[in-house]
Amino acid sequence: MKSTGFIMFLFAAMSVHAAFEMDKSVMSEGYWKIWNDQVQLKIDADIEKYRKVDAVVELSAADGADVSVEQMTHAFYFGANIFNYNQLGTKERNDRYKNLFGTLFNSGTVAFYWQPIEPFPYQLRFDQRYEDTELFWNACSNPSEQPHWRRPPPDQVVSHLKARGCRIHGHPLVWGNLSQMPRWIWDEFCPESEKEALELRVGVKIPRRNTSLPLGRKDVEFINSWSKAWKLVFSKLTEREVADLVPSFVKAFDEAIERRIRTIGERYGSRIDSWDVVNESASDWAHNAKRAWPKGESAAKNSQPLTISPHYGVMPANYTYRSLQLAQKYMRSDAWLNINEYNMEAFPGQIRDLNVSGVDFQIVGSQMHLFNPAESKAIAAGEFTDEVKAKLSPDGIWDTFAKVAAAGGGRPIHLSEVTITAPDDTPKRQMIQAIIMRNAYRIWFSIEKMNGITWWNVVDDCGYAGEPLKSGIFTRDMKPKAACFAMDDLVNREWKTRLTIKANDGKISFRGFRGRYRLTWNNADGTTAVKEIMVK
Repeated sequence: MKSTGFIMFLFAAMSVHAAFEMDKSVMSEGYWKIWNDQVQLKIDADIEKYRKVDAVVELSAADGADVSVEQMTHAFYFGANIFNYNQLGTKERNDRYKNLFGTLFNSGTVAFYWQPIEPFPYQLRFDQRYEDTELFWNACSNPSEQPHWRRPPPDQVVSHLKARGCRIHGHPLVWGNLSQMPRWIWDEFCPESEKEALELRVGVKIPRRNTSLPLGRKDVEFINSWSKAWKLVFSKLTEREVADLVPSFVKAFDEAIERRIRTIGERYGSRIDSWDVVNESASDWAHNAKRAWPKGESAAKNSQPLTISPHYGVMPANYTYRSLQLAQKYMRSDAWLNINEYNMEAFPGQIRDLNVSGVDFQIVGSQMHLFNPAESKAIAAGEFTDEVKAKLSPDGIWDTFAKVAAAGGGRPIHLSEVTITAPDDTPKRQMIQAIIMRNAYRIWFSIEKMNGITWWNVVDDCGYAGEPLKSGIFTRDMKPKAACFAMDDLVNREWKTRLTIKANDGKISFRGFRGRYRLTWNNADGTTAVKEIMVK
């Protein structure tokens, strides 16, 4: 399977001498029994049905002239996060990484995590400082230990993606994760008198910390103690009772969320195409939906001011609804608003509840993370647990996205975070990763409502703390792995239309993948004519 444009780029930039050649023998008969010829034929038929269209184009070519039809870009989004912008240790590696956007990837997910963007109140880190420069990172001996690792300031990243012609996806506006939600909301905006009143009432000490220092990436002890304290608080008091004891905190929390969304909208609203407005909130929704109050987001919008977040501590009770409402207000009207989620059991119910509430959003975001290398080995052996079946068997994928599509009410689905881990660094194990990825991408691409797939960590050992080391499609020194060639083979060869057609009666007709095309032909006088079109 030989690719063209991107492989030529890799050959020039990285001295890569081989395109992707699938070695099916690394996968067991049990695996291929699940991913059998009948499944592959259905995938091919659905790709033909949902991803391609018939086009008729009028042009000035003489009858019988050969017209070259070359697809330049995809309408479908093939993306990745661009969290390691200028952080890979050398200019050569950084350039290779940045050049992937606009060649292999036509979409980039930009980091807008709250704590790194605003480490202290009102001190916004949108533009780079010295510690964000390539010079700093190239000299840094312990990059993954830095609090701003994988969190480059957005200005330069957005400009780079814009210059490369990529769709720009902001991630996320609101996420309750304690390592990303700034603790200064509680530390500095809840008066000591209110903190003491709450602690006295419940006999629980809320952890304090040095507010002159930002919350580090691996401040696990503080995060665990904070979460444990709030769970104890909510085991003794109702949400309304807690809110009545700390009204300044409740007010500050709501105001801070609105200020954040408004400020980001003012700076980036005209340049960013889509947003993960809320990240991973379905578990909170499911937790609260089981309680006596409220019955989901639609009730919460005018109900309790706070809620226990089972995973994070404390959050506004209606934060998903409220954040979407604010994003509608402050982002540009044609920006796509997304909810990003991994909990596929709870997510359809949350979507239905938001539909009833009347708040609007344009995309449904779904994640698929295969973090455990042992799971990849088991898949290769044809051993699928129930959890893995739901994620990475044909029937499980079809069933999952049928439910998400039904709940989404016709909205497009963005497969917003994808992780598939290689069991180890050996060529055989890297081929396992490539084959799992290739089959998964093919079936995801074939799903009617899918509008994009975003691979999460492009480079090995560049994930968030605790994520697998071997989940990239490049090694840590930016050497391409088999999965890189497999992905390029799909994106830049199998799923790109290139034809030569004879003009007839001032037009040509063809069937091709949606995207932008360049048509080229020779006129009778020997000149070359070019026409660009969009096939939708």
